[in-house]
Amino acid sequence: MTEAMASELDDRVLGRRWTVRLDAAGRGNAAVRVSCSRPSCAEQRLPSAPAGRAAAVAHLKTHLRAVSAPRADAYCACRADSCRTHIRPADRQLRAEPWRCGGAVVLAVVSDREGRWWQAMECCSRCAAAMPGAKVVTTPAVAAPGPAADAPVTAGRPSTVPAGAPQFSDRPSPAAGPGEVPAPRSAPPRRRHPHGKIAQRIIPSDLRPVVLRDELAELGDLFRAYQQRTEPDLELLAHLQERKARAFTTWADVTCDGALRWEARRAEQAAAAARSQHLQRTGGIAYGDGPAVTRLLTVPAQWEHARSVLAHVADHAPLPGPEARLLVVMLTLRTAHTGVGNVVGQDVTALGLTDAEDLVERLTGCGWLRIPGTVGDVLASRPESPTPITVPSLVPGGDGTSPFMFGKKVRPKLSGWAQRIVSDKKLRKARATASTRLFALTLATQTGADGQLGAGGQGVALESLSAWVPVGPGELQLLVDQLIAADWLIDAAVTGTHLTGRLTERVLPLTCPLGGS
Repeated sequence: MTEAMASELDDRVLGRRWTVRLDAAGRGNAAVRVSCSRPSCAEQRLPSAPAGRAAAVAHLKTHLRAVSAPRADAYCACRADSCRTHIRPADRQLRAEPWRCGGAVVLAVVSDREGRWWQAMECCSRCAAAMPGAKVVTTPAVAAPGPAADAPVTAGRPSTVPAGAPQFSDRPSPAAGPGEVPAPRSAPPRRRHPHGKIAQRIIPSDLRPVVLRDELAELGDLFRAYQQRTEPDLELLAHLQERKARAFTTWADVTCDGALRWEARRAEQAAAAARSQHLQRTGGIAYGDGPAVTRLLTVPAQWEHARSVLAHVADHAPLPGPEARLLVVMLTLRTAHTGVGNVVGQDVTALGLTDAEDLVERLTGCGWLRIPGTVGDVLASRPESPTPITVPSLVPGGDGTSPFMFGKKVRPKLSGWAQRIVSDKKLRKARATASTRLFALTLATQTGADGQLGAGGQGVALESLSAWVPVGPGELQLLVDQLIAADWLIDAAVTGTHLTGRLTERVLPLTCPLGGS
């Protein structure tokens, strides 16, 4: 009997499945792309998410219209995928039950709640009934059987059951025909909280003051309305994020919830990023008298992360001197997230170090750096075979704590930013020393949005500079002159307490403005 069942399944064809997806077409705009799992279907690009959803639904309907009915000999496509649509991976016992699948083959459509994908499949009627929110669009065509010649016809009762009448496996009906389909189980209704939600958080009904509760509820409605817009409005989005930051800060003060305070900081960063993008797109005047600048590090959070790395190295440098400080900064940026990373010889030799081999030897000798081979192997390594390195002090502890707050996606951006500065074409052409490159890297984090040194253009305190760039007072003027010659600084002046001046327009994209401005 088992062999007969296996032979029967082998004779059946796998149920068809069509999946239509809606994805973002790229960063910085509202365009979307609609793709289909059928290889013959071309990808579509639409200007907005609502237009993309309409095109995706229309595309799926085209496939459904082309299919008159599910094939009677089709094998359930849901079961072929282990019934993942309606059975969780952890429910092994339920997946092992042989009666979970059965009934006539139907065409069912299921989608996610967010409207990002739609899927039509040939599956059995039991799977279609078990999938939340599934809709049966086509049932098998079954001819209505006529009454037998010797069977009496009962008055007032039809001889056949109407097609499409609901029937479930746990409540069999003797009058049901073999081709009838159970009705799909509807998705459970979503309970709406009377006081609304914002950022996936339910606003407590007893939250006080009431004005805060009303502000949070209103913001939640405004954010949901913004998501339904066909075109982005970055100025409006920045305004909403600023309101959210203020409201969440107050909410955190009332409830003493640190997670709410962290959410408020994220909203502040999102507001600054949205406002900056708006100014760049409109060609507006961002700050000062110049046009908006497209920076390599685009958001204030990344600027603060860059400063945090320089401050950490200034406080924890294992060796004295500007050359050791620059090398430690670059290696820290390579290993900041997990304490391990890769380097090649050019990463070290291109920094303008007096004796790169001796400096790496000293870093490994003091235990700050670990390498698998010799220093010569590190300096000789090439991009196709980089050398793995480890900085033990940056390896996260048992509780996952790390000296830095940024993640694995931000780390390469910071490392690339620093590499762009220290390998600047004019610095290389002038054969700038490691001290000069460290000085340029530091000044890039100590400017305003218009390039003026220091907060508000007041200059950078010499005491702070000496902590970041460990050189003597007499050497500072020499470094300033080298940056002026390399077209980095203009109008520079060293007073008794401050360094004033402005970075040139050429290097403004490499700057990290102070104060998130």
